[in-house]
Amino acid sequence: MKTEDMERFLSLCLAITEERDREALLSSILDTAMDLAGCDAGTLYLVEDDQLHFCRMVTRSQHVRQGGHDAPIMLPPIPMEERFVAAWAAIYRTSVRISDIRRDPRFDFSGSLQYDKLTGYETVSMMVVPLSSDRGELVGIMQLINALDSRGNVIPFDADMEKLIFAVASQAAISITNMQYTEQIYALMDSLVVSLSSAIDERSHYTANHTRNMVSVAERFLDWLNRTDSPWQFDADRRRAFLMSVWLHDVGKLAVPLKVMDKATRLGDALPGLLERFRVIGLLDRIAMLEGRLTEDELSRRDLDRKETETAILRINSGGFLSEADRAFIEELSHKTYMDETGRVLPWITEEEKRCLSIPKGTLTAEERQVMENHVQITRRILDGVSYPRQFASVPAWAAAHHEFLDGSGYPDHIGTDEIPPEARLLTILDIFEALTARDRPYKKAMPLEKALRILQEMAECGKLDAGILDLFLQSRAWEAVL
Repeated sequence: MKTEDMERFLSLCLAITEERDREALLSSILDTAMDLAGCDAGTLYLVEDDQLHFCRMVTRSQHVRQGGHDAPIMLPPIPMEERFVAAWAAIYRTSVRISDIRRDPRFDFSGSLQYDKLTGYETVSMMVVPLSSDRGELVGIMQLINALDSRGNVIPFDADMEKLIFAVASQAAISITNMQYTEQIYALMDSLVVSLSSAIDERSHYTANHTRNMVSVAERFLDWLNRTDSPWQFDADRRRAFLMSVWLHDVGKLAVPLKVMDKATRLGDALPGLLERFRVIGLLDRIAMLEGRLTEDELSRRDLDRKETETAILRINSGGFLSEADRAFIEELSHKTYMDETGRVLPWITEEEKRCLSIPKGTLTAEERQVMENHVQITRRILDGVSYPRQFASVPAWAAAHHEFLDGSGYPDHIGTDEIPPEARLLTILDIFEALTARDRPYKKAMPLEKALRILQEMAECGKLDAGILDLFLQSRAWEAVL
């Protein structure tokens, strides 16, 4: 083997092993072999369902290049039958050299001859080489056509060159197999991530919708970002890692009790007990009237007071902001008492009910909010226990920081600007935006888009959110896929 051929072989093999894009890899494999063999045309087949499927077709003299997403090959696959040379090479895992296909009776070349007739091309010499991985798995077949001499004349393929092409084919098979393994690992990780989200869905479809909406908006934002001239771009690995962090950012909610996570009102499941108590108070008043301890007018006033109190409680219970008037009403109510049938004096509302009805904003008490916020710590513990490929090493940190603010007022670690990576800042914006605009939460109404965007801008102005990333998000209008 000539020194220059060896150097050329090594450089071409290196180019194959460094390629990370599957479509580019498949094209590079065929081009590399054709360059090394000095031939005019070639076909690359991949094995699928025990057939040889056309993957790439190149004829340089006719400027033909087919295969890939942009130019799919609309030809039927070759069955694994020995009469076809490509199938024979696949079945016996050995290479074949043919000086002139028209003078070789071993194989059926009717397909090649028909192609020649349609295109005006003339297939003469051929070399067919199997692509087998280091584990002996057949990946595909490479068929090289019409070796050329220095003057462009068609000649037979050289026997020494066959060894080089076989080596290229082996290296190509390993690269394809490794890429397939990588794709299988990605598919496995993606399926596990979606399954975890589905597990949350089984517990609370509100949270699952939240995550799916965020992923949808995130995908549209990243697509928009990569179409701009912004210096902040996401390559395939970074995009996949970021979307994974979005899918997993609330996985800790698997450990949050549903009565907290889906608590739609201030009282939650305590409301029926309170209403039943009011019903009992009404019955006790009626008994007192029948026994002569209350007049009918007094009973009517007490019934009216009880019904008005019940109406006010139902209104306050719905959530939102607690007004000072309502706060005073709850305080006054907490001092009201009644006497049960045994003569005990009991309060109209318990201390716990008073505490719940006095929640300043939303539906969670301080303790319940702490339980809810603890989902971030649980998310971190779950994700830190996973062994990630290098490309996904940042997923736990991004996911666990989605409630942190640049001014340090977030949770759980109260970290600030220098410690929050851009991806986590984006995740925070997506999380807040979806929470504000969601239409399916039992504990709040959807906020109008304009108001939600104004809140985000105010949070950026006061130093909580990244103003630059928020500006990109606003330009993208990525939410239009969800709202």
